[in-house]
Amino acid sequence: MRVLGIETSCDETGVAIYDDQQGLLANHIYSQVRLHAYYGGVVPELASRDHVRKTVPLIQAALSEAGLQAKDIDGVAYTAGPGLVSALMVGATVGSALAYAWRVPDIAVHHMEGHLLAPMLEANPPAFPFVALLVSGAHTQLIAVTGIGKYQLLGESIDDAAGEAFDKIAKLLGLNYPGGPLLSRIAQQGVAGRYIFPRPMTDRPGLNFSFSGLKTFAANTINAVARDAQTHADVARAFEDAVVDTLAIKCSRALDQTGLRRLVIAGGVSANQTLRTRIKEIIEQRGDKVFYPRPELCTDNGAMIAYVGMIRLPSCVKSQLTVTVRPRWSLEELTAVVT
Repeated sequence: MRVLGIETSCDETGVAIYDDQQGLLANHIYSQVRLHAYYGGVVPELASRDHVRKTVPLIQAALSEAGLQAKDIDGVAYTAGPGLVSALMVGATVGSALAYAWRVPDIAVHHMEGHLLAPMLEANPPAFPFVALLVSGAHTQLIAVTGIGKYQLLGESIDDAAGEAFDKIAKLLGLNYPGGPLLSRIAQQGVAGRYIFPRPMTDRPGLNFSFSGLKTFAANTINAVARDAQTHADVARAFEDAVVDTLAIKCSRALDQTGLRRLVIAGGVSANQTLRTRIKEIIEQRGDKVFYPRPELCTDNGAMIAYVGMIRLPSCVKSQLTVTVRPRWSLEELTAVVT
């Protein structure tokens, strides 16, 4: 069985083909970073137009790389939410139309379930149950996972997500869009401890996150210090350390609360090397295990959508050309899958 996966939730067009016997056969990603950099953030209308231009050529490229034709595809999966509604509509419309033309099921996939299950594409996937930290774009969530579709929200950001905070502070430091990775890069040159930022909501019970206050603290610091490269690196280091420590503390707290011994970290921010190193150290000191997807599967990609599509394919029917997208969509609303 083979599933074609299409991802168009924001500013990356991803197309992949997953085979239930051979694994990932093709994975193509086109980033719109250069398109949106001029505006300092994603412009939804421009994003959707670029998805229109790129989705079909990427589908053709994926089929060619895998050496497949339309008749070899058993299902078409697409991201149905959450995300930018105009961007979601592109992948959903193309995916549903292809499935209808090819007379195969179409599978509407939850974007965050794709991230959550991305580590299953690795050689050493985590076994259920586990705690998942999802840090992707506008999402920072802790989820208790007991099976596919069996998700319990333990905590989430009540304001800015971690990724949003990274990008906003990077912009204040004069870094280009997307600023999060650039902030992490200059933070490597920063002096630890020159500035100490708060670890928000770690001094009280609970698993929710809040990064708006940390963002304000960092902004006030930036406005009060010298504008030289080393000072900016030191501020970036202090900010990154505060975010990473906050996430690590809450992950340990979630493992304690649930009694689980495995942690999955996924989503765009999970590619942050400082985050990976720090949490790996803390979790292994506890005697627990941590799992990540490879860096190219941390950002938005078609591979994770194709994989979830394969898992959910048996419960889907042939496309009826009905397209529904959900810009907001809770993981807890998904149905469980018996494997």
